[in-house]
Amino acid sequence: MTTDVLEIAGQSLALKRPGIEASKLRAWDAADELLLDEAVKRLDPENRVLVIDDAFGALTLGLADCFPVSVVDSATLNHSLKVNARLNSALPTPSEPNSWLNPPVGPFDLIVMRIPRQAEYLAWLLRWVNGQLAENGCLLAGGMIKHLPERSVDVFSAAVSTEAVLPARKKARVVVCRRGSETLENWPSTWKGYEQEGLPARVEAMPAVFSRDRLDIGTRELLPLVRPAVRALEPDARVLDLACGNGVLGLTALAGRADIAVEFSDVSSQAIASVRHNLKRSGYLERAHLHHSDGLPSDCGEYQLILLNPPFHEGGVVGDHIALRLFKDAAGHLAEGGRVLMVGNRHLGYHRTLKRYFRTVEQRAASPRFVVFEASL
Repeated sequence: MTTDVLEIAGQSLALKRPGIEASKLRAWDAADELLLDEAVKRLDPENRVLVIDDAFGALTLGLADCFPVSVVDSATLNHSLKVNARLNSALPTPSEPNSWLNPPVGPFDLIVMRIPRQAEYLAWLLRWVNGQLAENGCLLAGGMIKHLPERSVDVFSAAVSTEAVLPARKKARVVVCRRGSETLENWPSTWKGYEQEGLPARVEAMPAVFSRDRLDIGTRELLPLVRPAVRALEPDARVLDLACGNGVLGLTALAGRADIAVEFSDVSSQAIASVRHNLKRSGYLERAHLHHSDGLPSDCGEYQLILLNPPFHEGGVVGDHIALRLFKDAAGHLAEGGRVLMVGNRHLGYHRTLKRYFRTVEQRAASPRFVVFEASL
């Protein structure tokens, strides 16, 4: 990790970007700069400030003197904020960020928000903001132009009152908004899903969850191997759906055996909220345990079967760095005699990287785009 310095409003923030090995990427970008510039201009000592989806702590620490509340979908901010708070120990210690599993309650006078890449998640956020923004409050929403979702202008205009679209700077843009009338109450798009053969209820998910309205094609390749693997388990075996998304792999495991429990882990709090929703609807909640975590908590023990469809992008960064972390976690928590069933894009060459962590790696299925592997220690 390299340390960079962000100069903002007369102060210097030292920031690192944890999690991407040998990375030269900064822990902040021009959108963070613009958001902080505009936020500082509007701050009042009496303001109650909220930061939404800060990436690595630049926004939260840049506004530390006004003790902002933070809410974020990704569990990665917890670690990043601790690392960067230690580098800036002269600033007030930030509070632990909230997630969508425990969202903060307004009203807030100023909300500073990173614009997400997904249009539906943006639409959800703006409606949630309308329920939390003070009557005369201000929303500052910013992002890198190349990462703004399609139809973002329409998404803003349908939900909030846009006061100004500030001039672009360093390929970033900030939108200044006031509270709109649209809220999440009765909004039909909070949940979307699909019917999945063999499951007692539709699989549904919130807007930040990958492939929430259709079974993604990688998971489709892995699913036929889940039930046979579950049937072969000994009684009381522990099963994990790692990077679970909407939980369809773990739900399939629960449907295949009435005597097992399944744990679900995902970096996204909306994914974990979605899995809980699906477990309740399917009648499986008492046989499950949920982890909102970047990978696995160190104290979670060992599993006889781990199911994995790893993401290959984190924000705007595409590659195998997330999969490598998950492979390492899986190997560290795989019981003797246990196995990992995972699917990945063929071009990422996971047959090579899996061998860094597992003694045996076998191909179990394949399609033109995806390969399914079974790995064991």
